[in-house]
Amino acid sequence: MSLKKYQDLALGGNIERGGTAVDFKTGDWRSLKPVYKPENCIHCLFCWAYCPDSAVHVADGKMAGFDLDHCKGCGICAHECPGKKGAKAIVMEPEVK
Repeated sequence: MSLKKYQDLALGGNIERGGTAVDFKTGDWRSLKPVYKPENCIHCLFCWAYCPDSAVHVADGKMAGFDLDHCKGCGICAHECPGKKGAKAIVMEPEVK
């Protein structure tokens, strides 16, 4: 058995050019996941604007859920969510695997 040289190994975790981040599913890194509570949503889309991973889905100008393949569980969406009458539309819960 011969060992490969480092030059022959595939690049790991590198994004070599723009537009390829969608190829890397990073959602399994999280320990918390966002849970959407539509009854509390005012569709302000702060969650979409602040999400650093573009993991918030929007349909017809309204919040429509999350792309959990790319959400890393940072909680920014839940933090920024004003909710309705003090009840958040997004809460962070432990990821159960």
